[in-house]
Amino acid sequence: MANPFLARSLTEIDDFSIEERKYLFEKVRILKKAIQENDTKTLDSFRINDKDFGIYEVFLEPSTRTRESFRNAAQFHHVKLSDLATETSSFNKGESYADTFNTLVGYHNSIFIVRSTLEGVCRWLEDATRKYVNRNKLNRNIAFINAGDGRHEHPTQELLDEFTFLEDNNWSTEHLHLALVGDLYHGRTIHSKANGLRVFDKVKVDLIAPEELSMPSNYKALMIENGFEVREFSSIEEYLQQDCVAKMWYFTRPQLERMGERILKRSDELRKSITFRQEFVKLVPQNTKFYHPLPRHREHPTIPTFLDETELNGWERQSINGMYVRVVLLSLIAGKIGNDFIPQLNTKVYEKISPGDEEYIIRVPATNKNNEVEKFSEGVRPIREGIVIDHICRGDEPKAIRRHMANIIKVTGLEDGRGGEWVSTSKQDTGVYKGIIFRPGMYKMDRVWIKRLAVVAAGCTLNIIENGIITEKYRTHLPPRIYNFTDIACKNENCISHPKHAEGATALFYRTKDQQYACQYCGTVHSFKEIWK
Repeated sequence: MANPFLARSLTEIDDFSIEERKYLFEKVRILKKAIQENDTKTLDSFRINDKDFGIYEVFLEPSTRTRESFRNAAQFHHVKLSDLATETSSFNKGESYADTFNTLVGYHNSIFIVRSTLEGVCRWLEDATRKYVNRNKLNRNIAFINAGDGRHEHPTQELLDEFTFLEDNNWSTEHLHLALVGDLYHGRTIHSKANGLRVFDKVKVDLIAPEELSMPSNYKALMIENGFEVREFSSIEEYLQQDCVAKMWYFTRPQLERMGERILKRSDELRKSITFRQEFVKLVPQNTKFYHPLPRHREHPTIPTFLDETELNGWERQSINGMYVRVVLLSLIAGKIGNDFIPQLNTKVYEKISPGDEEYIIRVPATNKNNEVEKFSEGVRPIREGIVIDHICRGDEPKAIRRHMANIIKVTGLEDGRGGEWVSTSKQDTGVYKGIIFRPGMYKMDRVWIKRLAVVAAGCTLNIIENGIITEKYRTHLPPRIYNFTDIACKNENCISHPKHAEGATALFYRTKDQQYACQYCGTVHSFKEIWK
């Protein structure tokens, strides 16, 4: 059986299933023990040991610990290690990411470790370089490892965090109670935990941050969707005033410099709410451990240095674990280890994009519940030929309905010709508003056009009228995914697919369980109304 880890990218934490992560953690346990005991035979079983195997570090954002951790992990493997000098590279001349990385792929490199402020860049590069390899018939499998992308994710940090939590949880995955403290808004290591902590069967998460630094709503919703018990507190002081205090605390530094002058004026107040103080020590449970992705802020550390010599210090061992985890990750992706992995749960890697065969355009009878033929009018005259789009944005306020109807008209190409649009109320519920667009005339609507309507006006009803009666009637629902439209875009300006970056990354959105749409690259959640340029 082929090695299931060979040439696998890790662009976000759920690229590896829970079962695969548990396998990785067991291998890290073996490696760590071998390093501590200087067991060279076991260590050699992990080494790629191929001077022609190319690993490339491309850090487009400053980093010390992640970069050096990967560098030392690669050196452990005795491979060809390269580093792109980004200060003098073509990125500063406006060269595209795809062209740069395609060139590096041609130089016999197999694993790229990428850190960038652009979110979703590894997902995009994985797709772009695969096409490049196929076009040029290169006998090579390329993998990308996300070493942190903007506010999105930091999956290798999540792996080393999970390993350290397991280490301090007696290797049990049954239950985890974790306090997340600090800048939960910007912290990509925090965001990775929304899915990453699913490795534990039962999870309780306490979010400790003032409102300005609180967890983004989409990640909090994802935690709840994943079955986590989620509680929120505005400060450490408030948190310690209640009885159920976690024995594992994960701190991040506040990135107030990203948040404008108004927030900077309140910096002392905000930092105080998430900084551990001497008087708190006696209030935490025995055997509590603190963690931090490091580095701490030199002047304003959320974990002050007076705690370094205490039993609370779990962050130093956590940092050391980083290299062990990355050694094993590189060994897996290179195919050196992993052949003995046999899935027990008969599950595949978590897929965000729903199957494409779900029907979301339903043809329905063109009569009402009393078996009467429905008719629509153009003012005082009945429509003889044309289309009527009904039930638009049902339940929204009139102003919002009118604004979105203008967008529907533009997206579906209905600007020309006679017709109009109005806001009405439901016959069944006079307090509920809906929009109606009517266009008299001859309209031949093909399947592609109706799909486009479903995307921009999900939940509407399309009526096709001939000789004064409705001959065809369709109800639209939210499609499982939205793609292949040139006029849709992710609203997150830091996303690799945003038009301002001109990378040509095609926008693609998958439907979430709460009937929203998430970008395939950065995970930003949109309503179906928000994705149109």
